[in-house]
Amino acid sequence: MKLSEELKWRGFWNQTTFQDPEILDGEKRTIYLGADPSADSLHIGHLSVYMMVRRFLDHGHKVVLLVGGGTGMIGDMRDTEERDLLSAQKVAQNTEALKAQVSKLFAGQDFEVVNNADWLSKIELIPFLRDIGKNFSMTDLTSREFFKSRIDNGSGLSFAEFTYTLLQGYDFWYLHKNKDVSLQIGGSDQWGNLLSGVNLIRKKEGVEAFAMTAPLLINRSTGRKFGKSESGALWLDASKTSPFKLYQFLLNSDDQSVFEYLKILTTLSKDEIEDIERQHSGNQHLRIAQKALAKNVVEIVHGKEVANNVVSATEVLFGGKDLETLKPEEIKILKTEIPIISKNKTISEILIELKLSKSKGEAKRLIAANSISFNGVKVLEDIKISQSGLLKKGKNSFILVD
Repeated sequence: MKLSEELKWRGFWNQTTFQDPEILDGEKRTIYLGADPSADSLHIGHLSVYMMVRRFLDHGHKVVLLVGGGTGMIGDMRDTEERDLLSAQKVAQNTEALKAQVSKLFAGQDFEVVNNADWLSKIELIPFLRDIGKNFSMTDLTSREFFKSRIDNGSGLSFAEFTYTLLQGYDFWYLHKNKDVSLQIGGSDQWGNLLSGVNLIRKKEGVEAFAMTAPLLINRSTGRKFGKSESGALWLDASKTSPFKLYQFLLNSDDQSVFEYLKILTTLSKDEIEDIERQHSGNQHLRIAQKALAKNVVEIVHGKEVANNVVSATEVLFGGKDLETLKPEEIKILKTEIPIISKNKTISEILIELKLSKSKGEAKRLIAANSISFNGVKVLEDIKISQSGLLKKGKNSFILVD
């Protein structure tokens, strides 16, 4: 299918400065997507927009991925309050981390990574105000939603923060001049900033550039967007959110959300997703769609080997797979995700030590209620565990005895 058709089918098509689908389906373009280094990792909300950009690569367009080492010194505007400024050293560290992360995310694809500090740091104030500032209307800027929200809630905003949209507009103009970029992509919360670049290019160059946004990825179970400011953010950095935790979160997607996520977050084709939907519809208890989603996303973010290891470790916990069949790398995943305790202790001693039971009597009642198993076999008495294995209480409490 054409790029415009695919973007609409997947749910990426949101705001655009154009109506004609030939803007996307005609000549090949150079597009760009930016991210500011307000943290040292992207999160799954970012991933949704990066996967939109992946569709452009698949259709033969060129891609520039920008990391905002310059704009990150100011920080993008928020609806609620001004961001705390990061130190120059922290911005530089975060910038390098994001450059490495996007490079890994798009490994094997034809793209370029740039840092806007390379040109923004060379701007001189008076020439910038004359050549760039004169092209922006205060009437237009103060009519934008972010400005209204901040004024309405009484927090206001600083001049430095207010100039962020001028700098992002300058980025688009600079990349248009130097990289032939003609289309900027972002999340829907970036719409005003994208328009700044479109308008600046029109005024300074007399040509039309374009912008389009994707809807923000929503956690349907909470009704809130996925982001770093939300509690329990899902980071793409394995040291902040482990591949196992990312897999488990996606595995627990509800049926209302899972097909939306499959279209947005995975590399699976329309035919593959529709086939998964047919298999899933008659066997919802098998969570076929959720498993496909979780494995594909972990594979995109962390690689095929890590994804396979996470799947194997999960099958030991929830799928009845024998612990002894796991490879050392898969055992290592379990050791970082569930409690480990030494053997040669009774079951009641283990449960009490890990605060899974308050007393020996309670532990024995759990055993009598068939709530305890070891290596997949129900335990009938308070025995001493003298070998390595997996102890399980109920459906979701696991202990690795080693």
